[in-house]
Parts: sequence; C-alpha cells; structure tokens
Amino acid sequence: MSKFPVILGNIDITVDNVAPDFSNYVNSTYIPMKQFEYGSKTVVTFEVEEFVPCIPKHSQPFTIYSNHLYVYPRHLKYDSQKSFTKARNIAVCIEFKDSDDDDAQSVKCIYGRPGGPLFTRSAYAVVLHHHQNPEFYDEIKIELPTQLHDKHHLLFTFYHVSCDTSSKGTTKKKDLVETQVGYCWLPLLKDGRVVTSEQHIPVAANLPAGYLGYQEIGMGKHSGPEIKWVEGGKPLFKIATHFVSTVYTQDQHLNNFFQYCQKTDNGAQASGNELIKYLKSMHAMEGHVVIKFLPTTLNQLFRVLTRTSQDDVAVNVSRVIIHIVSQCHEEGLESYLRSYVKYVFKTEPITDTNTKTVHEELTKSMTTILKPSTDFLTCNKLLKYSWFFFDVLIKSMAQHLIENNRERMGRTLRFPATYQHSVETLVNLLVPHITQKYREYPEATKNANHSLACFIKRCFTFMDRGFVFKQINSYLCCFSPGEAKALFEFKFEFLRSVCNHEHYVPLNLPMPFGKGRIQRYQDLQLDYSLSDEYCRNHFLAGLLLREVGSALQEFRDVRQIAISVLKGMMIKHAFDDRYPSRSHQSRLATLYFPIFGLLLENVQRLNVKDISPFPVNCTNNNTKDDFLLTLPTSGNPLSTPQKQNTLDSSLHKDVLGAISGTGSPHASSTPNFNAVKHADSRGSLISTDSGSSIPERSNEKTNSLDKNQHSGTLGGSLVRCDKLDQSEIKSLLMCFLQLLKSMSEDALFTFWNKASSQEILDFFTVAEVCLHQFQYMGKRYIARAGMMHARLQQLSSLDNSFTFNHSYGHSEADVLHQSLLEGNIATEVCLTVLDTLSLFTLAFKNQLIVDNGHNPLMKKVFDVHLCCLRKNQSETSLKHVFTALRSFIYRFPSTFYEGRADMCAALCYEILKCCNSKLGSIRNDASHLLYFLMRHNFDYTKRRSFVRTHLQVIISVSQLIADVVGIGGTRFQQSLSIINNCANDDKIVKHTAFPSEVKDLTKRIRTVLMATAQMKEHENDPEMLVDLQYSLAKSYASTPELRKTWLDSMAKIHVKNGDLSEAAMCYVHVAALVAEYLKRKGMFNQGCRAFKVITPNIDEEASMIEDVGMQDVHFNEDVLMELLEQCADGLWKAERYETIADIYKLIIPIYEQHRDFQKLAHVYEILHRAYSKITEVMHTGKRLLGTYFRVAFFGQGFFEDEDGKEYVYKEPKLTPLSEISQRLEKLYSDKFGPENVKMIQDSSKVNPKDLDTKYAYIQVTHVTPYHEEKDLQDRRTEFERNHNIQRFVFEMPFTVSGKKQGGVEEQCKRRTILTTMHYFPYVKKRIPVMYQRHLDLNPIEVAIDEMSRKVAELKQLCSCNDVDMIKLQLKLQGSVSVQVNAGPLTYARVFLDDANVKKYPDNKVKQLKEVFRQFVDACGQGLSINDRLIKDDQLEYQEEMKANYREMARELSEIMHEQIG
Repeated sequence: MSKFPVILGNIDITVDNVAPDFSNYVNSTYIPMKQFEYGSKTVVTFEVEEFVPCIPKHSQPFTIYSNHLYVYPRHLKYDSQKSFTKARNIAVCIEFKDSDDDDAQSVKCIYGRPGGPLFTRSAYAVVLHHHQNPEFYDEIKIELPTQLHDKHHLLFTFYHVSCDTSSKGTTKKKDLVETQVGYCWLPLLKDGRVVTSEQHIPVAANLPAGYLGYQEIGMGKHSGPEIKWVEGGKPLFKIATHFVSTVYTQDQHLNNFFQYCQKTDNGAQASGNELIKYLKSMHAMEGHVVIKFLPTTLNQLFRVLTRTSQDDVAVNVSRVIIHIVSQCHEEGLESYLRSYVKYVFKTEPITDTNTKTVHEELTKSMTTILKPSTDFLTCNKLLKYSWFFFDVLIKSMAQHLIENNRERMGRTLRFPATYQHSVETLVNLLVPHITQKYREYPEATKNANHSLACFIKRCFTFMDRGFVFKQINSYLCCFSPGEAKALFEFKFEFLRSVCNHEHYVPLNLPMPFGKGRIQRYQDLQLDYSLSDEYCRNHFLAGLLLREVGSALQEFRDVRQIAISVLKGMMIKHAFDDRYPSRSHQSRLATLYFPIFGLLLENVQRLNVKDISPFPVNCTNNNTKDDFLLTLPTSGNPLSTPQKQNTLDSSLHKDVLGAISGTGSPHASSTPNFNAVKHADSRGSLISTDSGSSIPERSNEKTNSLDKNQHSGTLGGSLVRCDKLDQSEIKSLLMCFLQLLKSMSEDALFTFWNKASSQEILDFFTVAEVCLHQFQYMGKRYIARAGMMHARLQQLSSLDNSFTFNHSYGHSEADVLHQSLLEGNIATEVCLTVLDTLSLFTLAFKNQLIVDNGHNPLMKKVFDVHLCCLRKNQSETSLKHVFTALRSFIYRFPSTFYEGRADMCAALCYEILKCCNSKLGSIRNDASHLLYFLMRHNFDYTKRRSFVRTHLQVIISVSQLIADVVGIGGTRFQQSLSIINNCANDDKIVKHTAFPSEVKDLTKRIRTVLMATAQMKEHENDPEMLVDLQYSLAKSYASTPELRKTWLDSMAKIHVKNGDLSEAAMCYVHVAALVAEYLKRKGMFNQGCRAFKVITPNIDEEASMIEDVGMQDVHFNEDVLMELLEQCADGLWKAERYETIADIYKLIIPIYEQHRDFQKLAHVYEILHRAYSKITEVMHTGKRLLGTYFRVAFFGQGFFEDEDGKEYVYKEPKLTPLSEISQRLEKLYSDKFGPENVKMIQDSSKVNPKDLDTKYAYIQVTHVTPYHEEKDLQDRRTEFERNHNIQRFVFEMPFTVSGKKQGGVEEQCKRRTILTTMHYFPYVKKRIPVMYQRHLDLNPIEVAIDEMSRKVAELKQLCSCNDVDMIKLQLKLQGSVSVQVNAGPLTYARVFLDDANVKKYPDNKVKQLKEVFRQFVDACGQGLSINDRLIKDDQLEYQEEMKANYREMARELSEIMHEQIG
C-alpha cells in the first residue's frame, strides 16, 4: 500500500429531514414524482434506491414500478492463468444482452454515470494497476425489461490495459492499449427466477456464437459450441447481484402461484389439485415477500376465488388470505391491509349471469371455515382478524351495486336470496364462537364481535333493513341474563356500534321527519314504557333500552357498560348538526321516553342524596346496601312491594317483516321477537351477585326498629334493590335531564296524564335526586378531590373495581376549569327542574290543591322546590328559585296558611338560612321573599294577622340557633332590617297593624338570638349546651311547637354524643307534649299522664299554658303515631326494652280502631323481639344502663351561677372515674386555662372557705343507685333498679379520732344519700342534687353492713339458674380461704368475743350473729353447688376450700358458743 499515491479529497454529506410533500424530485427510476415543476432552472433531487433488509417490519407494499438489477464485480483470480501473456492491468466491461448471436448488440439499459447519457450499452469497472488478481468496487445499475426470457444475460469482457510510457515509440493504437483477455456470462433466469446470490463463474478465452447453449453433460463431454476455458474452466470470477423489482418475486412459492395464474390467464387448462398444492405452499412464504407483494397477491387470490368452481379451492384461497392477514397483524402492519381495502381492492364487473362476486364467495368460504369440524387455528385467526373480511364484503357489496346500477333498485332486489341466506348462516355460525370462546380467546372473540357489529351496521346502507334487524335479533338471542361480564361487554359494544349508524334516527322513526312535516304530539301514540308497540316503531332504540333495563339488574360493571352506551347515544343526538332545531330535538326525544319508565322502576336505587368525590363501590358485593328484598308473598308484610311490570314482551312474529315490508307472519326463518328481551324490561330481576348478603344482613346490629327487618324466612320473588353507584346515578340522571330539556311541553303533559299518582311522585323524586347529585361543591372540594385522586395514582392503588365520578385534575387550571364546568351544570340542572315544576303546577293545579294542598303530590312538589333552595346553587340559580317560590306561594296560599304548618315551617327555615348568606344579593332576595310570605299571609286572613308565619319564623329561628351556631351575626341582623324597612315602606298596609306586627316579630327574633352568644360559648360543653336549650324549651310552655323544636334539638345532641337513653327521653317528652295537646283539643283520650309509667318526669308536659301560641298548632293523630314510633325506636336503641310495651299500649288501640292489621302484626312482632331481648339480657347480664357520678363545682370567679352546685352525671355503660375526671378537666381547662383548674381527689364534704378563689375546683365521686328495703320488693329486676332512679349513695370511711382508716373496732363509715330534682334517665344527662342526707355507721354497724353485703352476693350467685362457676369460686375463695378470711373472723373476734361483747348494744350483737349464721350457710350452699359443677382436675382445690370452711365454722362456733355450719 505504501507504493500507492495518495490523492487528497473530501466529501460533504448532509443529513436532513424531508417533508412528505417534497417537490421536484425523481425516484430511483428517474420518474418525476408529484409536484414536479418543469423548467430550465428547476433543481432536481434524485431519490436513491433504498436496500431495505428482508424483514417484514421494514418492508412496504410495492406501489411504484421498479425493475432494477444491481451488479457488483468482486474479484478475478488471474495469477495462474496461462492463456494470455499479459493480463495485469485488468479492466472489466459489463453488458446486458438479450441474445448470444454473433451480431447481437447489447441492450441500452445500463444507467450511465453522472454527466453522461441516461442509458448506455456498457459499463466499465475501475482498473487496478499491475494486479493479476484485481478486486472491483463498482456498482452497475441496470433497468431490466418488463418481460424476461432465457436469453437475457450479463456479459463480462476482460481487457488488459497497457500502461507503457516509453518515449521511443509513437503513440499506440487503441487496439494495442486494450487487449481482450477473457469473457464471462451469467444467465439472468434460473428456474424462472432472477439469479441474486453471489456467483463464481468460469472465464472463457473465446466467445463463440451460441455460447449460452454450452452445457456440460458429463464424462468430459458437452453440448453447444466449443469454448476454450481459462485454467480448465475453474470459477475464476466472483460476482454479486442485487435485484430490486416490483414485478418479479424471489419467493419460490409465490412465484409458482403467479406462474400458474399467468398460464391459466393465457388459456392453459386449470388443474384444481395443482392449484391447491400451490395455495397450500403459500403458507410458507417469507414475511417480507408477503408484505411487498400484498396488493398483487390479494388481488390475484380474490380473482381465483371468484373464478373457481371448486369449493376446496375457494376454502384454500380463504385460508391463504387468513394466513396473509394474520402475518400482517403479527408484524404490526395491519395498516397496509386497511389501505388495501380502501384504495386497492376492486371487485370485477359482472359480465354474465355465471359471474361470481367476491362477497358471495367469501361469505361461503368463511361459513365453511367457521364450522366446528374445521381447523380451529384457522378459525381462531378468522375470528381475530375478521374485520378485514367484513370490510372486503362491504366494499364488494357497494361496488357490486354501483357498477351494475343496482343502487336504485328496491332493497329486497339488490342481492339474491342465496346471498342473504349465506349472510344469515354466517351470523348464526359466528355468534356461538363469540359466546363460547370468550374465556379461551378473549382478544379474538372481542375483535370478531366488533367486526360483526360494524358489518351489520353497514348492511343497513345496502341491504333490506328488515333482514338486518333479523340478524341483530339473532345475535341477541344468543345471550341471556346473568352471564359473564365479558359477554355483556360484547353485547353492548355490538349495540353501540349498530346504533352509531349515520341514519339511526330515520331507522327508528319510520315516519315523516322534516320541517313542516312533524306530526302533532296529540296525533302521535307516544310510548313512555317499553311496550310492544314502541319496539315495533323504534326497533333499535327499543332493543337498546330493553337491554339497558335488563343490565340495571346486573352487577355494577355491567350496569356501567350499559349506561355508558345509552348516555353516549344521547350525547351524539344532542350534538348532531343535522338536527339543530328545538323541534328536531323534541322529536328525537320521543325515541327515549321509556327512560322515564326505567328510572321510575329503579327510583329507590337512584335515591342517593349523599355525594362524595370518590363514591367507591368495591367489587365485593357483600356490602350493607347490597341486599335483597322480598315481595310480600311470605316475607315481611310491611316491606314495600316493588311495582309489577305489566308489559308483555312477546311481540308478534311479523314484527321484522312489517318493518321491512316483505316479511311473512308465518315465515319460519323469522325468529320470535321474544328473544329480543327474554322477559320484560326487567327480565333479569333476580339478583346474581348479592345473594351472599342475606346472612350478613341478618347478622347486622338489631338495635333499630327498622320496618323492613324480616321475621321469617326469605320468600317470594327476589329483586335487586341495592343502591346504584354514584357515577351510574349521575349518568342516568344526565339522560333524564337531557330528555326533560329536549321534549316538548305537550309530550311532558301527555306523560303526566298517563302516569299514575305514584309514578308522578317517583318522577319528582328523580328530579330531586338530580338537584342533590349535581349540586355545586365549590373549588376547595374539587381541588381536594383532585389531590386525593393524584395521590392514589402515585400509590398505584387505582384498579378497575373503583369508579370515580370525575376525572379531576389537580393543577390550578384543571380545578378552575372543573369548577366552572360543575357550576354551569348545577345551574342548568336547577333551571331545568324549575321549568318542569312550573309547567306541572300550571297544568295540575286542581290535583295539587286537593285537601287544601295537604296531599302527597303537593308535598313532593314542594320538597323539590325546597331542595333547590337547600342545595348549593349559583347566585343566578337562586334568583330564579326565589322567583319560583314567590309564584308557588301565590298560586297555593292555602297550602301554607291552612291546615298543618309543616310546609310553611320548612319554607321559613330555609329562607331564614338564606338570610344569613355571605352574598348580599341572596340575603336581599331571601328577605324580600320572607316579607312576601308574611304579607301574603296577612292578606289571606283578610288583614287580620299573620299568626301562622309569625309563629313559624320564631320556630325556625330557634331551630337555626340549635343547628347553625352563629346565626345571629351581622348578616342576619341586616336581613331583619330589610324586612322591617319593607313593612315600613309598603304604602298599602301602612295604616294597618301589619308594620307593628312585623316589628314585634323582628324584636322577638332578636330576643331569641340573645341565646346564641351563650350557645357559642358552650358549644364544646354538651351538658351546658343541653341545659341552655332545656331552659329555652321550658320558656315555651305556651308554644308547643317551639318546645318541641328545642326538645328535638336536644335529642340530636344526645344522639351525636352517644347518649341514647337521654335522646329516647326527649322523644318521650315530645310525644307526651303532643298527646297532652290532643287531649285538651278532644282528639285523644289520654294525655301526658299516660307516659308517667315510663318516666315520672313527664309531669312537666302537663304545665302547658293555653295562650296565643296554641292558635296555630296543627298536631293530629298521625303526628302522634309518628312520634310514638320514634319513641319506640329510641327506647330500643337505648336498650330499655321493658318500656317499649308501654309505648305500644298507646299505639295498639289506634291501629285496632283503623283496622290496620299489617301495622298491628308489625307491632306485635316488635313486642315479641323486645321481650326476647329482655330475656336475653337478664340471662347474660351484659346490659349496662349507665354509670353515675356526683360532680361538684367550686369557684365563683369561674363557674358563676354554677359555684357550689352539685350534679349527678349519667355516663354511658361502664365509664371509669378516671375517664370522666379527665374529660371534665380537659373541658374546663380548655375553657379557663389548664393552670386555673384543679381536681379535688377527696370525696369528703368540701368547705368553700378553705379553697383558693384563684382556681376552679371540680370534685368527682362515683355514686350508685340507692334503694330502701321496701323499694327493693317492687324493684325486683336489674332494670327496675336502674330505671327511674332519683336517689344515689356513696360512702366515706372515718374514725372518731379523725383519721380515715383505723382498726376494726374503731372504723366508722358515713353514708351520703343524694336526691336529684328529676329521675334518671331524663332529657338531660346531668341533674342537680336537690338535697342530701348523711347516715353515720359505728364500728359494729359497719361490720353488719359488710357481712350482709357478702351474704347477699353469695345468695345471688347461688340462686341463678345457670350458676357462673368462675364467679362463685372467686367469691368462695374470698370468704373461706385461710389467707383472706381474716376479715369475717376479725369481725367475730372483735364484736362477739366474751371480753368485748358487753361493749355493744345487744340488738346489734344479735343482728351480727344472725348475719354470721347466714354467712356460714351461704358458704356451705356455695360449696355444695361448686362440688356438683367441678371436674376431676379441681377436686383437690375443692377439698382445700372445704377444709378451710370447716376450720372457719369451728372457730365461729367457739366464739359464738353455738354450733355453726
């Protein structure tokens, strides 16, 4: 290499992106591509041929003609040749020839070098100086002819180039410069294919004519001309070629197929067996060949499919197509298949009646492959990639209609009956594959299902629509309720695809639809349920709605799929620009009227008014809401029966024929429409996923008198009544609201006129749920939800079993967008509901004013109005709400000013809440509405008074004080001022008593609001808060409504704090208050004294004063029954089962008088359960009715009026002394400061003078209920000893010397008995101590008391039916064991020994002796019982206790001088 000269140079290469629309370039064949500008100054870019690796993913289908051969001379080994004297500087000339004759010229098809002609006849390789074994590096590009034959070959001629530079001679002639030194040739075709591999070929010294015919035949002989070979014919020349052709394939299998097709096209006799052999061999084609020749191969296969007359050939053609399609998908190149169908595929025109079409033959072949007996692998591939075949079918059908001018023919005449039968057979064969293989081949069945849906949808465009409907029906017949989730997904995906047809609306509305041609709604038979008639007129919509109705009875995932399909359809219609007008949208709404029926059937499952940013329903179905109710066949008679569907879903067999206009009512091929939905719209009401919730439901806590609890076994029909998921509810309600907004007023009136009273109530229940579910929750709520969602995603804890109602983002922009969106939705929902209410109140005024407006319908309509006010609304919405309420009050005054005051009360409460709004405009509107209510009441009474509104406003303010601490602030005072100003500025009533009465009302409101400050101060002190509310309740003895309000408020506080007994007493007092009112009005024969058996405290309610406050009270028997039921429920929760019977003694006569046997049965069932619970708790002893403590407060500077007062506190269950002490210490430390609060640990009497006034002192002592001996005779049960108790006791030890503890002979005890002002349980959990007395016991009395207690405990244990052996052994061990019996014996030695007995009174000594006799007897009885109960392993323990017992009895006998035991 060192001898070679170095020629310096450089090359610049730039790599850049080229735009797809790159202009002015030619491809590798020098063909100008699009956007080529011809001109002298045009700069042309040349596209270099790309040699793509022979792997499928880098291959592309051939779309541009190319037929190039690249030749690469590699090496010539000439160092050993002897044929030529000089062969060193060797050049090689390459020519392309089509003949080997002498005079044959080379073909001018070799691309010339840049700057030369485009094509030349020859090309030379670079000469390598002085090399006998030259290596060549040149590339020669040849444009091959389209048709190649056996004579086409490459001819290589070798020259020795003389490089003699001697100056002696003259210039050499050209023929002396180049001397031929050999020839090579390479035939282009071998076995019909172009030679492309690397070749080693011999070199000839001469080139005779016909050299291509030379052939070795063995034994040193040959055929053809004589050729002199260099080195005896050794392969001295090495050459490589690269073939780039879109015409000739290098794959042998594909080449054989193409050659066969070419022969038959040229008239050769077709051989089916030979063709099948070639077709089967095509499965071995290389992947890159399949991709490159994809359009040509598929075209040829479809051509063979339509020309063959043999079924085997057609099936094998289809299998090859399936193989090709599968290969493309496996390589991820299915886009080439889609391009083929869209741009390349073209069916051949029909030339005669025998010409077959692609769609007909392909359908038959697919049917054959899908049969069960065929190759299952091919069948599964067909399922998986079925979209391709269905797309080809559709395009073939379309081209068939267009090219044969059949598109204007009747749909029944477009395709022959044989083709329709083939399609029907295909559908009937394909669907079972989908329904049976979905577990084993989920992807294949899913793809097949989607492809079938798209095919059937497109068939609507070309085929008889009745026939298409029939295929849809056949598809749905293969599904049944309760199937796997995957099958439901398939079914609804199918329905979604079919219903997405561009002409879905005309398909479902077979009647005039256009401007000026829409029929009047009065003339239309509008269907609001899934009736047979509806399904006849609206086939696809009927199918969809029936399937949705059925899916609502399935598990959650299925419900969500169905609801999303329905919601998607309605969204599509709402935004369809073909139907923009109001009239169009209202007509479209008629398609979905049965949604009303579906929602009303499931109204209880929709009635969820609590909303959450993450309403999660796990896939575990054993939740407390997931239960079954029984229809009243053998279950609970009070359980609400579900509405029975009276629709008969079995449609007449001629439905599909009627739709198509050609069907016969007796055609055997038309399936029964019964299969469209196997029963009615609730055909699968039987629960499939909540059956396991039955036992769990029965094991729930039974501390509630729920009327739906069952006493017997489950029976009757089972229906789903679990609540729907929040996302499902919102989607269904969105459909409901869209329907409500779009439908015409006439259609809405028609629905209301057809609906039953219960259906109208349910309708407005759904409207009310809309307001709850779409209320605006605010930016903070949305931001918090977004953060929670993002955090869960980071933790990867989101899976498919959770459903979130929003796709919340957590960025500021996302939150702003979401809040704006939700605010607009809330406003739109509110306005839609208000419009609906306005229409209804206008059209059905007579029904609403029945019974002066006190009827269920009016109550429901009013509740929806009120819900608009209660829920979070925008300022715009609230203005419309106030206007609507003003109109409502004006239309129905009797509802608010006559009869029961509950509606007026509720309205006043909500308006007053708005009077405390942060927004000035809302406060202003609310104040004016409240003034309008008062003024209208004044006018309604002919300007006498507005007592009703006056009283209800006061009551509402009282409720607000209890419910909304802080109601009396500046904002509320401003609202009161607005009301006063309105009254003063109203000229019409200026000279009446109205302004002064309004002023008096606002003054009374301000008086009530004064309690707000105190309540605010004690909002964390439940006892003080209840005391304040109780004092307010006592102040309203003349106003039963207000007293009831405060008692209800106290009950809420007690329930919140877990004080259920006190809450129950509040309910009892409220019921007694109403009973006393009704007795005085002569409407009930028993007053509050009937409740005295429950609590002696009830005498408070007898102090009701007849006053102006009694004028507008509207209690009645129904109200009393509700309150008594509430009492019973409260007493049950408080575990005071013994008192429930006394409540029902008041209820039963009323039910008997009304002959309400269902309720009577329910009452006696509850009584049975109550007495069973009494037996249970008496047996187990597990009921704990409370613990009591004496609490005293000292410190005038802190406790003010409470200073020196003593209370008895009732605490729940077993509350230890330490717990209440810590609670009170913390409570008052937070109030006064921890440094100012001290707890007095001693329980002895406190002298306030000895205390430091700088501190607040609290003394807490545990006390127990106290009963005299005579009381215990009446209070025989544990409950009686702990119910209606007023006296309590605690004991303090002392000695005469002043010490607390001393010896037995000097130990005294002071017993303190407290008497409270009321009996426990009471409406408060603490009651002041009314008085106390002290009883001091001397030492012998202490001994008698202690020993009597031990005797009583032993006797109680021994008298039980089921003796607790463990408790008995512990008590015996503490009585007779040597280690611990020192106490009893000490008492005997000190007080009964001869030396000491004279010191004590004889009666006390006798009493003590009698107690000891009872003690020994009780111990002996206990030992006997224990002897029967113990097992063998405790015999030694028993004998030890007996020995101790005998020793104790012996010593007592000696002391008492009598035989003991």
